[in-house]
Amino acid sequence: MHYNHPPVGAGPVGLVAALTLLQNDIPVRIIEKDPNPRIGQRGAGIWPRTLELFNFLDVPEINDQGNPFPLIRSYKLGTMEPLQVERMFPLTEPTPAIPFYVPKLLGQQVSEEILRRHLEKHSCFVEAGTELRSFKQSDEEVTVVLAKKQGDDEILETFTTKWMIGAKGIVRKQLGLTFQGETREDFHIVTGDIRLTGPGLDRVHWHRFGSFSGRAIALRPTDEIAEDGWQFFILGPDLDIGKIAQSEKLIFETLASMIDTEITFHELVWVTEYRPNVRMVNKFSEGQVFVADAAHVHSPTGGQGLNSGVQDAFNLGWKLALVEKGLAHKSLLETYSTERLPIISDMLEVTTSILSNAVKTGSTAGWANTVLFMLGIHYHFSSIVLDEFATPTEEKPTNTYMVLDETHLKAGDRAPDAPKLLHVYPGKSDMMTLFSLYRPWYHTVLVFAPSPADATPILAALERYDKSVVQSAIILPSPAPATPITSPTSLVLVDQEGHAYSAYLVESNQTKVFVIRPDGVIGAVVHGSEGVKKYFSKIFREM
Repeated sequence: MHYNHPPVGAGPVGLVAALTLLQNDIPVRIIEKDPNPRIGQRGAGIWPRTLELFNFLDVPEINDQGNPFPLIRSYKLGTMEPLQVERMFPLTEPTPAIPFYVPKLLGQQVSEEILRRHLEKHSCFVEAGTELRSFKQSDEEVTVVLAKKQGDDEILETFTTKWMIGAKGIVRKQLGLTFQGETREDFHIVTGDIRLTGPGLDRVHWHRFGSFSGRAIALRPTDEIAEDGWQFFILGPDLDIGKIAQSEKLIFETLASMIDTEITFHELVWVTEYRPNVRMVNKFSEGQVFVADAAHVHSPTGGQGLNSGVQDAFNLGWKLALVEKGLAHKSLLETYSTERLPIISDMLEVTTSILSNAVKTGSTAGWANTVLFMLGIHYHFSSIVLDEFATPTEEKPTNTYMVLDETHLKAGDRAPDAPKLLHVYPGKSDMMTLFSLYRPWYHTVLVFAPSPADATPILAALERYDKSVVQSAIILPSPAPATPITSPTSLVLVDQEGHAYSAYLVESNQTKVFVIRPDGVIGAVVHGSEGVKKYFSKIFREM
């Protein structure tokens, strides 16, 4: 049987890759070596940019079920006397341009279950207990050998597929990609999920005992585990972390010895020993095979790992879908590596500096930075973005990991949201948001214009593009025109409260066109029809 694309690994990254393709009507097959669903919090922190991505994928449950980060209450080691209560990062409230401005915590076992349910809507089921043994590729396809356990027997299967995405290290290793970096020996921890109760351990705070520069314990309440569930970690240069990680008894004893309250232990749910590796590949693909989550590893400080991997998968997914549909040239896939490599490189610098600061000072102060929200990440440098309004510069590319600056907006930046847009054509008078338009199978052309007539030549230029992958909307300034509107475009929206014109930095008498990519990134900022054609010439085959 011939499949278009199998993700290898059914963690969040493989699941997002699969869902992005399925929503583009590309059939997939997704395998997972582990026969049982994973347990454990693992990558629990989900940042605003990733919540936006789940919104584009129409997976609202992750934001809805996630909990805001609790306040951290720190104590002197061995006491229950609080030293201070602090936020991990500045308090943020949703805004019209940033509706998902509150980072959330959701255990990975829950987020994976949510994503699996969405795959199943497309009749796609994770093939658990199925291991990738080997693969070889030609210019057009990949031949894959799988091993599936059936009782004591092992069934081998060989099949061909056009593409493969690896969210597991075996794919990276068999491709022979370099994986350069370092292993940090100065941050050796035991972490996992545990059920316990104790006087003074309320479920409102994230409790931290000691300092990251010495011995420390942290307990974060996790209701997904149980009403007495916690994510814990233990570290200390003088502790035998390897030995502790192997023994439930030693974990209980270590926790009890460092927290001055009468703890009742109920269950050790999951545990792992962890040393940060800070490594990344030299490229994200070879031929018909791509790596996503397997492309980089790093410290847990900053919580960027899962979030970056999910965004790798989304970046690749929309491009692979267009190529598979025959609408884009295969060379578009090269931009997966060229766009994501600089971002992952800068991300590793951010997370490593936070780790080094934590080990040196014992503090998590480096986390208190909204750069971690990932809203300022950009592709200004990309060969497939076009900005006719930007001033050419001879400077080297700026850091791709920036704090969001809402006073500037260029091609390659994240596209802002705008609510309360009045839908006046065709034949409606309801309200909608820009984010409700952005989906992983559409390029969305926003034509900001003083009147529908000003937008007509631009809309005419869009007639040549496939309506299943390009949609358009005229954004008119308020108030709504008195005369009825008819337009060749599918949507005419009136910016009732000025949120769109404000977020996109457009004057009410100006005509300005934004092309929003399927991943919610501004692909182009142009004056009119010629700019739109120029942008799409970088994306689509000749039409």
